[in-house]
Amino acid sequence: MKRLFLSTLLFFHAFGYAFAEKKAENEITISGNDTMQFDVKNFNVTAGEKVKIIFKNSGQLPKIAMGHNLVLLKKGISAIAFGQKALGAGANAVNPLPDSLKGDVIASTKLLGPGEQDVVSFTAPTEKGAYEYVCTFPGHFAMMRGTMTVK
Repeated sequence: MKRLFLSTLLFFHAFGYAFAEKKAENEITISGNDTMQFDVKNFNVTAGEKVKIIFKNSGQLPKIAMGHNLVLLKKGISAIAFGQKALGAGANAVNPLPDSLKGDVIASTKLLGPGEQDVVSFTAPTEKGAYEYVCTFPGHFAMMRGTMTVK
């Protein structure tokens, strides 16, 4: 009986330790709306931590007219400049993030219509600082921008 107790105790101790070692994701929910605004303009993460962004289109207008995505850019890349570059690369209402630009991107969601959501997970950069995010649906970059700060 004593042996069974010790075995059980060791099992739960090992299980608990393994569970405690698993690092939880930092989960952020962001919405985009019909007035071309993100509801979260700034958020903080810790360098190297796992991050999950849940992105929702809370608008009502059709996707072809007011679709939204969220594109997280590498450090030092301006959302405005990237939006202009996307337009120059042929971004449109069906393909707002041309493949030729993906080298500047840490993570991105798909283009969403009203009521849709997408989830993107990534590891936060190890370099501290500001990382901008933007909606690359044509013209939205002028207003739909935000900043992830790595601490």
